[in-house]
Parts: sequence; C-alpha cells; structure tokens
Amino acid sequence: MFGEVEGTGFEVLDRRFEDCFVGHARVERLWTGGRWLEGPAWFAAGRYLLFSDIPNNRMMRFDETSAQVSVFRSPSNNSNGNTIDNQGRLVTCEHLTRRVTRTNFDGSISVLTDRFEGKRLNSPNDVVVKSDGSVWFTDPSYGILHDYEGDYAEPEIGGCHVYRHDPETGETRQVATDFLKPNGLAFSPDETLLYIADTGASHRPGGPRHIRKFACSDDGRLTDGGVFAECTSGMFDGFRVDRKGRIWTSASDGVHTYDPDGTLIGKIHIPENVSNVTFGGPKLNRLFITATTSLYAIYLTANGARLG
Repeated sequence: MFGEVEGTGFEVLDRRFEDCFVGHARVERLWTGGRWLEGPAWFAAGRYLLFSDIPNNRMMRFDETSAQVSVFRSPSNNSNGNTIDNQGRLVTCEHLTRRVTRTNFDGSISVLTDRFEGKRLNSPNDVVVKSDGSVWFTDPSYGILHDYEGDYAEPEIGGCHVYRHDPETGETRQVATDFLKPNGLAFSPDETLLYIADTGASHRPGGPRHIRKFACSDDGRLTDGGVFAECTSGMFDGFRVDRKGRIWTSASDGVHTYDPDGTLIGKIHIPENVSNVTFGGPKLNRLFITATTSLYAIYLTANGARLG
C-alpha cells in the first residue's frame, strides 16, 4: 500500500506553506478497509497509532515499526475521538455509551464522565487534554441521530455543548454553549487559545462550517470566540496544531493548513473526505490522516505541538 497515492499532493496558496514540507515528500496510504475512520492518537513509547472505525464498532492499531494494522479493540462502543493524557493513557469518546473513558495501564477502562447535571451526554465526539490534566471534549448529537454510529435516542440535555472535565474533582462543566454541532478542538502551543470547530451545516442549511478561536484563562474560562476560519471545501472536523501555532485541519478535499493569523496557506489533497489528523513519529513530524475508508500519512518539516 506504500508509495505515492494518485490524487494527492501539496497545493501552495501562500509562500509560507513552502516552509512546511520537503518537495519530494509524498502522501502514503498506510491502510484501507474502514467505513468512517476517525480519532487518530499517537503513542510515542510504543511507536503506534490508534484510530477509530466508528460504524464498524472497532478501534485499529497501526504499528510504525512493522507497518502492520490490527484490531486494537472490538467492540469499541462506536469510539470516535481519541487522545492521550499527561500520563500516556488513552482517552476516548464513545458514541454508543455516550461517555468519555480512560484506558488504564492494566487495560481496565474507567469512565471519566457520562452525564451533566444528571442528564446523559449526547455522544462525545472529540477530546484533548490540557497540561493541567483537565479533559476537554465536544458533545454534538451525531451518535444518537441514527443507529449507524451509535444508538438512536432522544437528547436529554437539549443542546450540543463543549465541556471541561476535572479528573481530580470529578467535576464536568460546560465551557461553551453557543454551538450548533461542536466538533474538533485543539489548544494553541501555549494553551492560551482554544480552537473549536462547528459543523452545524451538516444538519442546517447555511449553518456553521467554521473554526472559532477562544481565549482560555488558567481557570478554564473561555472568552471571545470569534470565527477564526471558514471552510472552503465541505466542513472542518478534527484538527491539530503544530509548534508554530499553525492549524492542520480536515476538509472534504484533504488537509487545510492555516497560519495563526487565519490565512489559508496551503492544502494536502487527499482523494477521500478527511475526518481528522494527528502528528506522530519519533519527531512528531509525520502527519497521520484519517479519511473515509483509509489511513494516510506524510512527513513534514512541521512538528506537532504535543502528543495526542
């Protein structure tokens, strides 16, 4: 499956993008055979990547040392977004059980949160962990809208919000409540900014298809929240930030790269609808890309801001 993939390549929209890649670098398809891949998370100690195959109710594992892909967990409760916490443990959003979990070092699974004020969450979608250990996640309703990626159910909370969970106290609180369908999220390298995608256009004509930028205080309060970027192809889903603060985000025609000033500086074309990305490899300079049915990767001169 290795080698250059037809329909891929770099599109330079601003000369700043030329500093992000080596001219001879090419996109590789590492694996195919999923239905809707999501949630890539890099585990540096083992040199492997975990990612979700949501409709197939399984989590997959790509071993960088052997280039082999195997089933990591099945069933996976229709897992979606994944990341790692500051101790190197897997944190997962599960559609079927409508919860956020942590996989402990002994393989046991702990429920971090599944309710807010006594009401069940919708279907946690994407998740990041801050350096203070707090777990931030989005909770749109995609997993309860039908039976394809979870179980159909009526929402209990009455809206789709963004949450912060404190594993030390067990408190889960809403930090943003003015989203239609909150989706991907990521912190800036210094964690003073939080970027959150809204994919509300998926279920409302003319709805949001953008990323918003919030100022994040030390106590977890979000302010501002203006639109950082509007998607020019489909909708933004998951994304990550590199060490220089550039945003690498999914779109329907590939990966879009934004400078911190909000300029779309370039694209990596992928022949499938991209859902999410993460940085991996020993130097965090390999961008792993989950698309509709396949896992792709490409080496960059950019490095991920953090693991996960």
